Amino acid sequence: MGVTAAPAGRPGDAAPLTFAKLHGLGNSYLFVYADRDPADPAALSVRLSDPRRGVGADGMIWILPSAVADFRMRVFNADGSEAAMCGNGIRCLGKYVYDRGRTARTELTVETPAGIRRLWLHTAGGRVVSVTADMGRAAVCAAQTLTLPDGETITLRRVSVGNPHAVLFRASMPDAALLRLGTALQTHPAFPGGVNVELVHLSAPATLRMRVFERGSGVTSACGTGACAAVAAAVADGVCASGADITVRLDGGELTVRAEPDGTLFLTGAAEEICEGTAWV
Repeated sequence: MGVTAAPAGRPGDAAPLTFAKLHGLGNSYLFVYADRDPADPAALSVRLSDPRRGVGADGMIWILPSAVADFRMRVFNADGSEAAMCGNGIRCLGKYVYDRGRTARTELTVETPAGIRRLWLHTAGGRVVSVTADMGRAAVCAAQTLTLPDGETITLRRVSVGNPHAVLFRASMPDAALLRLGTALQTHPAFPGGVNVELVHLSAPATLRMRVFERGSGVTSACGTGACAAVAAAVADGVCASGADITVRLDGGELTVRAEPDGTLFLTGAAEEICEGTAWV
């Protein structure tokens, strides 16, 4: 299915940009394959991610040439900020390049600002249905206590999976609490650059329930790096075992994360295409 966004002004004032919209558990991005870095990707992401004046997405991902890997990935959130890594996005990148014949291989390397990541593509009928990604090693800090502007005291673990996360273990995770905590931590002095916020609890053996407030996007249905951060924190707390497959249940569906004893994380989940089209930019 194709879609076309109308030009903002006269047709002569705009150039066509071909894109595809893909999602991982409802976490959607607009993908563009290009031979060079775009001139102003931040502004373009803000414009096209807008659901009313653009195409609508959680951000944009550019697939570019790499001198050290099969492809290079740049991720821009809906607010224009650039992310060093995106678990759902990198899985969808694997589907994009394979399904479109940009590669015939099912094992790929992708250059990201967080380092080179490996992908294993799982196919059926000649198309990618799910992807396993080597997400690198997580850096998990000791639990710390912070005081929010309203005086509430919270305990969290900082986790880096190439991008920053704050993992809070809570039995309850209603919308209001997720929005309040996620918003408050974006401007907290402990996180001068903002942070992805995950509310997590163990819902069954080897199963975590997680909800996420993503830096630059707000509440989303899923976050691949967030799922990895949640599992890494759970292993550090002794809630989950290393070397075992952990199911992470998100609003958009389920992901599988395995944290190896050395801290390396492997993320497996679906990748789906929604549409392709042309935007005038």
